[in-house]
Amino acid sequence: MERLVEKYRQKLGHTSFEFTRSAMESINWNARLIGIKGPRGVGKTTLMLQYIKSQLHDRLAQVLYVSLDDIWFSNNRLVDMADDFVKQGGTHLFLDEVHKYPNWSQEIKNLYDDYPELKLVFTGSSLLEILNARADLSRRAVIYLMQGLSFREYLSLEYGHSVPAVRLSDILDHHLDIAADILSNFKPLQYFSGYLKHGYYPYYREQSDLYTQRVEETINMILEIELPTLRAVDIAYVSKVKQLLLIIAESTPFIPNVSKISAKIGINRTTLLAYLHYLQESGLTQNLFRSAKGISRLQKPDKIFLENTNLAYIFGNADIGNVRETFFANQLSFHHQLEFAEKGDFLVDSRYVFEIGGKDKTAHQLKGVAEGYVAADGIEYGTAGKIPLWLFGFLY
Repeated sequence: MERLVEKYRQKLGHTSFEFTRSAMESINWNARLIGIKGPRGVGKTTLMLQYIKSQLHDRLAQVLYVSLDDIWFSNNRLVDMADDFVKQGGTHLFLDEVHKYPNWSQEIKNLYDDYPELKLVFTGSSLLEILNARADLSRRAVIYLMQGLSFREYLSLEYGHSVPAVRLSDILDHHLDIAADILSNFKPLQYFSGYLKHGYYPYYREQSDLYTQRVEETINMILEIELPTLRAVDIAYVSKVKQLLLIIAESTPFIPNVSKISAKIGINRTTLLAYLHYLQESGLTQNLFRSAKGISRLQKPDKIFLENTNLAYIFGNADIGNVRETFFANQLSFHHQLEFAEKGDFLVDSRYVFEIGGKDKTAHQLKGVAEGYVAADGIEYGTAGKIPLWLFGFLY
């Protein structure tokens, strides 16, 4: 275990506070068992190390961070390591990349039950794996989703423009004042297109020329390894899942015609609906339904988006109208409920209706809607019911 401690201290020593994800403030770090799930590269490891360095710096001997993909665990068990750690006075155990360790959820459950004085935080990059584990950890773990950078976080990380997050209600009521305050310091539209193309996953900064390749590798790993392993998708059918994802990417927002797609890629309706569900579970797409209540995995979505705008550019479908809607869906869905709207593009929190468009977009399609708004691209300031699209990137 000494080697694990040495690695942990080295990582902690290199941990910077130059930029901190907004998740730091939203997580209840006092909970006994915390799970942080999110796509690869969004900053989960850095978040844990920053928390240790800022909040537990006065008791580092009682804290241990380990990554469960370390080769040390090929011959050692997590429960035995944790037992030794607690006997030596350990109180806080941070476990990274838990999905790389066999039977991790059962062992974490045992640690939670057997060591009531021990606080546990774990992260996982396989969204499907974390979903599988919820049954084992139900009523024990508080699970948080850490998605890619918001536009606000991208501005802070890349350009040093630090602006507090705002609530949706404040945007709706005070967007003129909020926009004016932001615009007095910098021009958001100057950076907006860059964010839409490459600003969602923080690792774009490491080797920008390899960004597309790294995202594609992650997509392939999800489709070729995780779906067969965790959702029992036959290896022979992985090519059909890829074909389905490309069909969605080529026309997002995609309104699925189940019969036509089934015939085109050669799978039955039930299998197709299951694949659409898996793509959303794995964080590659976002499904929109007329009602968010009682959704089953065999229910046909009314509209499908790619999970974020960077994927649209990587798949080669950067139609600006699609990108705008994908951006709005991605930024709003993190803390709000989105549904298919009979009028407009989105129904948010079963209350607000939004129409998404360019600077010339009017509220004509929202006629008769009590709380309808236009989210318009290409404008710095809005009017009463017309709000700059970029401003919705400041929600987290």
